[in-house]
Amino acid sequence: MAAVTRPWLDAARDRIVAETGDAASGPVLDDEAIASLLDLARVAAHESGDRTNAPLAAYLVGVAHGRHPERSLVELVAAASGPDTD
Repeated sequence: MAAVTRPWLDAARDRIVAETGDAASGPVLDDEAIASLLDLARVAAHESGDRTNAPLAAYLVGVAHGRHPERSLVELVAAASGPDTD
């Protein structure tokens, strides 16, 4: 991930934490989660033919992860992406 992107994501997380009053650390996106979400965005945009599906699919995974924190984000991304076609 580009060095500039991570600080932007951290700042966005901090703004969300401030807005919601969540724990000071807020949600954490590690490199594996970032790679999985970006792959989901690629799949959603290319397979559906509509780029706007990429952020919407990521949102759906985020909601599912919030409701089921015992499930890994990577696992939920894999479910949303559908069967592996590589």
